[in-house]
Amino acid sequence: MIVVARLSHGPMKWLAVAAAVGGLVAGPAHGATCNATSGPLATALVELYTSEGCNSCPPADRWLSATFAGNAAGAAAIPLAFHVDYWDRLGWKDRFAAPAYTERQYDAMRANHSRFVYTPQVLVQGRDFPAWRDRGGAAALAAASAKAARAEITLEAEPQRGSIAVKATARVPSSADRKGAALYIVLADNGLASDVKAGENAGVRLAHDHVVRLYRAGPPPDANGDIRWEVALAVPAEMGSASTVVAFVQNAGTGDVMQALALPLTTDCAPVR
Repeated sequence: MIVVARLSHGPMKWLAVAAAVGGLVAGPAHGATCNATSGPLATALVELYTSEGCNSCPPADRWLSATFAGNAAGAAAIPLAFHVDYWDRLGWKDRFAAPAYTERQYDAMRANHSRFVYTPQVLVQGRDFPAWRDRGGAAALAAASAKAARAEITLEAEPQRGSIAVKATARVPSSADRKGAALYIVLADNGLASDVKAGENAGVRLAHDHVVRLYRAGPPPDANGDIRWEVALAVPAEMGSASTVVAFVQNAGTGDVMQALALPLTTDCAPVR
């Protein structure tokens, strides 16, 4: 299905957006505000845990870029690259890494009843996904996006000087899904690169897409299953070629992702330094 959204800021423009069957994503609304709404089918959240200090990670970085090219609104899966910091001790500090991303990987390890973390690791809907290396990986991704969503999400983003004002709402209809659930918001960016000077990838230029720049854990549902959250995301000093706000509802204890939503920040509502 193709959804055509009008950009109403400045001269009239039209943006053709590839939308997943069963999901509808709207483009920029009035002024310089972008908005999006999730659909009835689940959108798979694909997480790559990687590091510039790990010499087995570049093939996974390339896989993520090639498999999820661009920032397609309404895509059936949403990729995020979390750069972990435990490789920094080998001599190269990954400037995209953060302790919070490492902590998130350890949380996933416990949710998956694993005994260790590793890179590169891919998770789909919070579950370990070693099939990303195999030909059957695409079919498994498609299956994850064919299930009914267990949460509903809406996003609104408006650029401010030096930040992005995000309004997010979510609803978890089933009371059985509410315990342990929370809303998370991420700012991700494409088109980043590093000339690595030390560590296992010394002398290599690494290109990155879907890099997590900011990661925020938000509130749980109220007694009616509703979540409302307003948060200001600081614009990173170094920006890439395209930014996306991602929201997802996840059970923090089990790792189960109930729904995810991506809001690409188009030209009219792009971050402003």
